Amino acid sequence: MYKIAVFPGDGIGVEVTAQAMKVLRKVEPKTGLRFETEELLAGGASIDQFGVPLTPETLAKAQKADAVFLGAVGGPKWDSLPSDKRPEKGLLGLRKGLNAYANVRPVKMFPQLASRSPIREEIVKGLDFIILRELVSGVYFGSPRGIEKLPDGTERGFNTMSYTTPEIARIARRAFEFARKRRKKVTSVDKANVLDVSQLWRKVVIEVANGFPDVELSHRYVDDCAMQLIRDPKQFDVIVTSNLFGDILSDESAMLTGSIGMLPSASVGDKVAMYEPVHGSAPDIAGKDIANPLATILSVAMMMEHSFDQPKAARAIEAAVEKVLADGYRTADIYAEGTTRVGCVKMGDLVTERIS
Repeated sequence: MYKIAVFPGDGIGVEVTAQAMKVLRKVEPKTGLRFETEELLAGGASIDQFGVPLTPETLAKAQKADAVFLGAVGGPKWDSLPSDKRPEKGLLGLRKGLNAYANVRPVKMFPQLASRSPIREEIVKGLDFIILRELVSGVYFGSPRGIEKLPDGTERGFNTMSYTTPEIARIARRAFEFARKRRKKVTSVDKANVLDVSQLWRKVVIEVANGFPDVELSHRYVDDCAMQLIRDPKQFDVIVTSNLFGDILSDESAMLTGSIGMLPSASVGDKVAMYEPVHGSAPDIAGKDIANPLATILSVAMMMEHSFDQPKAARAIEAAVEKVLADGYRTADIYAEGTTRVGCVKMGDLVTERIS
């Protein structure tokens, strides 16, 4: 028996999580495992219920689970709240509370969708790399931070980007460990030409690399990496980078695949991992049954593999998604002439039916 803390969250998070849970129940008897799920509140849903984006009691339950599954948080309904009370603080609180310091974002092109990418098909066909983003430090968590009044009546906003040697070393080790199981190439992304924190980042990554002589290490500045992701994305195997840079580069990479609705992610640490789609809550389409649940379903596959050591179940889910795409079914974000457009619920049903 394994316990999974499930946070449907806000907006389309509720809809896509429901489809992911159907897939979970389909693979459950095939694994020989049992999964006990408990729905919890975070983000806007928690604000509406408890007045805060994440309660200490809820975090404690997540910390005791064997895995955490999240739909999405946020929306304009809560935009006017103070920054420390907004839904995104619930997400950050979960990541920090679980010490889920490594965000794993696979960027894989399903062959059936290569023509949907805004980049030329020959550039993205066969695309398969990972972005490993440091998740619990950097500018999103650094102190001091805030907005202050200046003597002349204007204001100054400030945030602190900081990293310690252990924080850099642990995410770097993860990157090299992933690369050893893939094509043995790590690209470390920083801004060492202008940022002191990036100079330390590069120094520590090089030190860690000495323990992995079989893995090739290269370095790129973040602006150059952003350009290379468009020019020649297949050159990358494992990209490791800081919280801020990883946030931006992973969303850029998502669009290489044709839709941000196709990419899953895992936030892993030394104990409990959290799984979620890369996309946000998309409140403009919430409740309309048009959201793409495939990233969320593929997040279940990642959970099967990384938290429960069930690689066969993971491959079965991925194969089912590919079969649905091969059969010509598409949600609105990946729809093209000659394919069959379906809604969120129907797409979840189609994937569930094809799991074998």
